[in-house]
Amino acid sequence: MFDIKWIRENPHAFDRAMSRRKGLYPTAAALLELDETRRAAILHLNELQEHRNKASKEIGQAVASGNQAEAERLKIAVSLSKAAIQVEERQEKELGEDLTQRLAELPNIAFDDVPDGTDETDNVEYFGRNGSPQTAAKVRAPKPSFSFAPKEHYEVGVAANGNMDFEIAAKLSGSRFVVLKGQVARLERALGHFMLDLHTTEHGYLEVQPPLLVKDDALFGTDKLPKFEEDLFFVGHGDGRLGLIPTAEVPLTNLVRESILAEKELPLRFTALTPCFRSEAGSAGRDTRGMLRQHQFNKVEMVSITTPETSVDEHERMLTCAETVLQKLGLHYRVMNLCTGDLGFGARKTYDLEVWLPGQDTYREISSVSVCGDFQARRMDARYRPAGEKQAPRFVHTLNGSGTAVGRCLIAVLENYQQEDGSVLVPDALQPYMGGLKSIGGRG
Repeated sequence: MFDIKWIRENPHAFDRAMSRRKGLYPTAAALLELDETRRAAILHLNELQEHRNKASKEIGQAVASGNQAEAERLKIAVSLSKAAIQVEERQEKELGEDLTQRLAELPNIAFDDVPDGTDETDNVEYFGRNGSPQTAAKVRAPKPSFSFAPKEHYEVGVAANGNMDFEIAAKLSGSRFVVLKGQVARLERALGHFMLDLHTTEHGYLEVQPPLLVKDDALFGTDKLPKFEEDLFFVGHGDGRLGLIPTAEVPLTNLVRESILAEKELPLRFTALTPCFRSEAGSAGRDTRGMLRQHQFNKVEMVSITTPETSVDEHERMLTCAETVLQKLGLHYRVMNLCTGDLGFGARKTYDLEVWLPGQDTYREISSVSVCGDFQARRMDARYRPAGEKQAPRFVHTLNGSGTAVGRCLIAVLENYQQEDGSVLVPDALQPYMGGLKSIGGRG
């Protein structure tokens, strides 16, 4: 969400920034015209209120001096002013709501170092600050090699042998659901707990168990409403409506809504392992086989709340936290700097971690790590008071990233660690969470 004052002072810069986002055209002139009309209405309203207040005082003076006729005339003037004020208040409120709605529908401004582009084909591989493919290769596991044709995750023996059941899930809930059983279910649980332990014990995140149902205000605060309403699931109606979280980013970021923090409290870092719910309204026909795109899935989320001066460094730190998950699991991956056409609505910059899936012979996204600046903070009214300063509180900066999507990580483990007999080796980092098992399924 944008500050209309900034747009007023920087209309050309705003239009240039918006032109980098896919399908957007210059909007500053229309916004400023509406803003000018609203400001004129506020000015007129103030004038009416001053006239009413003045007339109200004069009524008492007229009565005190015995001028009853003047007192009656002033009473009529006050009554007319009240009626005019009510009309003007309604108009000003409607104009304000219209302006807020238009601003709420605009995406965030991309950083200058975000590559221009129209879709995912224009994303650019990222090797870290001052990095190179050679240095990146030193910390990333290589692509696995197989003496047989690797299978996709739902074809791997341990999963295909009744432990990854799409048929019964369809009977229970419809398409894009799965029932996990036995060792595959345990492996999925182990992944989630491993990630949560890593982020809390090594990366300094505070574990949170948030609600899975949230109000519209919380969804608006993290830019999921009004833009993505069709992608959400809701229960209840009207004022009692609650939305199922599409990501734990929503409740974690909203932990600081409508608050003023002390600078010494920042950064705040939260993590949670939760189910997530998405209607996948725009993905008809995409990834219909397997677990890649589900209506319900588990994800470990990371959220950071920082000062403006530290948010860019925090973004790099958060990327490292997500990468560490894949490194400890021995999974090959790459990092992509998303172009303007693929950038998320609320993000100023996003890194996607894409894990290698040998069964598909391609990379697939497993984590997105984004810095949002003060875009969400303005929608939540989340601020902090700078240390040693008497100036007005400033908006915090927010960041979010998956660390990582548990279901997709399960897919990656099944495909990268599959054996010819249908078994799957358990990565070393997961063995303590699997009761010491070194493999599942097959004859192992």
